[in-house]
Amino acid sequence: MIGALVRMADPLAAVAELWEAHTQAPFPGRLRSADVAGVSMVLLDSNVAGCVSTFLHRGGNIDDGRADILAACEQELLRVIPELDDDEAVYYQRLLDMTVLVLEAPDDSSR
Repeated sequence: MIGALVRMADPLAAVAELWEAHTQAPFPGRLRSADVAGVSMVLLDSNVAGCVSTFLHRGGNIDDGRADILAACEQELLRVIPELDDDEAVYYQRLLDMTVLVLEAPDDSSR
């Protein structure tokens, strides 16, 4: 889980750091064509990655549609992570951490 210090830090910087680690991590091979708890793991990864990438490229802002996608992904991540093996759980926990940071980032009028 995200520590209190990470939550207090600049959300953009915290997400950027997690994103860098995420882009260096290999996708869990077993999950390439797997559904867990009724969730396509590839699609879940892709949805979060697209929203996080947009957040970073827009300097810490996402539109309401992407925020809605992330909110749905957060619920799916909370459902699937307990079902995953250690390395898989680490990979998807990082997605959850980024999701939470993006959703909790302060609103900006340019969103």
